[in-house]
Amino acid sequence: MAGLWPGRTRCVVMLTFDVDGVSAVLRRNPEMADHPSLMSMYEFGPSVGVFRIMDLLEEYRIKASFFIPGYVAETHVGMVKEVQRRGHEIGNHGYLHEPPSSLGPQEEEGAILDRGSRILQGITGERPLGYRSPSWELSGRSLDLLAERGFAYDSSLMGNDIPYFVEASNGKRLVELPVHWAQDDVPYYAFAPVTGRTAPPASPADVLNAWQWEFDGAYRYGRAFMLTMHPHTSGRLARIMALEKLILHMRSQPGVEFMRCIDVAQGWTEQGLKLRRGR
Repeated sequence: MAGLWPGRTRCVVMLTFDVDGVSAVLRRNPEMADHPSLMSMYEFGPSVGVFRIMDLLEEYRIKASFFIPGYVAETHVGMVKEVQRRGHEIGNHGYLHEPPSSLGPQEEEGAILDRGSRILQGITGERPLGYRSPSWELSGRSLDLLAERGFAYDSSLMGNDIPYFVEASNGKRLVELPVHWAQDDVPYYAFAPVTGRTAPPASPADVLNAWQWEFDGAYRYGRAFMLTMHPHTSGRLARIMALEKLILHMRSQPGVEFMRCIDVAQGWTEQGLKLRRGR
């Protein structure tokens, strides 16, 4: 697709981090709160992993996007402020990691969206403009609710490997920044016997190899490369070393630009990415 990216850019890379902390496991089963070992593994993310990841990103002068559930934000206010201070984007990721498609009859999707945004704005002073659905499962109403609230983009669907527009029923549209399970760390690394996840985790070398192949494909065809990681998973020592090797591999290719999701969404047009003056 000629002219998809501006100038000499051949591939845009978006590094994203879902800071779920303990929210996802508590959403699935509140009784897991009585399992301190399990809780500590997930708590590692916002308490340790996020800061290690931000140090790595700073070393390579990369700005990224962090999607943070409201519950995690209000219990880790200092972490949220530090993510903002370092120039990264902060996006809405629900309150207690609630997949919209799984909400019960007493749960209102719009209220959950508003709660997450209100908490993040209360900490940062800025309303989040990006949304990623927990577990990547939207409901039939999600796009309408996002459009009504002025979100610039969603990042939950898998209908392409470049950004594209999605229509809400009210005539408004959002930019979709698509994701895929092959470019998510959980399918490779997740291991938590008490929750039933007992498949042996992949080695960082195997994950690095898989992600290099995914990036090389995006680069060859001039597409986007969206990588989704979780600090409680990819913030571990060997795994963050694999991420660094991947960054070095991507940076070795000419025409690769790392961008925050919001910057891609706000510059996206029918003809591709058009950057604002000054970038």
